[in-house]
Amino acid sequence: MADSSQVKFGLIGFGAWGRCHAEAITQTGGAELVAIAGRSAASCDAAREAFPRATVVADYRELLSRADVEVVAVVLPTYLHHEVASAVLSAGKHLLLEKPMAPSLEQCDDLMALAKQHDRLLAIGHEFRLSSLWGKLKEMIDAGYVGEPLYVLVELSRRPYRQGASGWRYDISRVGSWILEEPIHFFDLARWYLTSVGKPQQVYAAASSRQADHPELQDNFSAIVHFPKGAYAVISQTLSAFEHHQTVKVTGTKGALWASWSGTMDRTRHPTFFLRAFDGDRVQEVPIEKITGEVFELEDQVAMLVRAIREGAPLSADAADGRWSVAICLAAATSVETGQRVPLT
Repeated sequence: MADSSQVKFGLIGFGAWGRCHAEAITQTGGAELVAIAGRSAASCDAAREAFPRATVVADYRELLSRADVEVVAVVLPTYLHHEVASAVLSAGKHLLLEKPMAPSLEQCDDLMALAKQHDRLLAIGHEFRLSSLWGKLKEMIDAGYVGEPLYVLVELSRRPYRQGASGWRYDISRVGSWILEEPIHFFDLARWYLTSVGKPQQVYAAASSRQADHPELQDNFSAIVHFPKGAYAVISQTLSAFEHHQTVKVTGTKGALWASWSGTMDRTRHPTFFLRAFDGDRVQEVPIEKITGEVFELEDQVAMLVRAIREGAPLSADAADGRWSVAICLAAATSVETGQRVPLT
């Protein structure tokens, strides 16, 4: 007999990150993976072998027709997000949609309207908010440790992106832009950390490519986002480096925070990380009791969804958060093209 207390998950997309989603669902108490939709015969075969208890189908619409599926994780290339997410919501399923929410604000707005129309949860995959490390900074900022926050730096140095199935991540018509691919997480973190000072107001950005014949593939990217009260955030990334090293620094009127995470790969289960805090007088090491990294936050994201569906707990990042992140990325892309500051509305 099926366990009605388990939240039944469907998964659409079984690439490298889709497999991580499947593993997170199966490892999370209160969650059950009942169906997977793959985009190719090879991905369907791999899903059947790895998760034999789940039904595997080639057409995601067949997955959506199942009455037992309550929530669907969509882990697909950006250009497919609106089409598939619309179908999920219209089928009456809750939705976990990987970032970016969509490649345009019009599509974001359409998904928000559908979620409201069908009274379904729409969670966006900004899993960094669930990190024991990055989340600890937010906790300390909200507790007043740095005073009024004035400056946020999020910096990433890493190896080049994976190609993705059929090379979609290197096809700008399918990925939208590389600003939507990873800096979107950092814009979300900065906006989250600076919530108390108000909404972001404008962005200025610059980018360059190490490939002269592919200037649209911007390996190096930096942006300044201005907030009220003189606060601002610096977001900077290079894909022309090695391993995976992320740094966040926050300073305010009273103190400062410095956090770092490093691994040989972004999805390592054996990272090194630390958080140091300065209260204006002394520096201290802040203990992080739980191991952190995107594969661990993915598990926490599934657990968050289970609580949201069964208990009405809040989403860590909702559709409004997802739309804001896309808006900042699109404005930053415009700034790169024009060399001008771009207002955010």
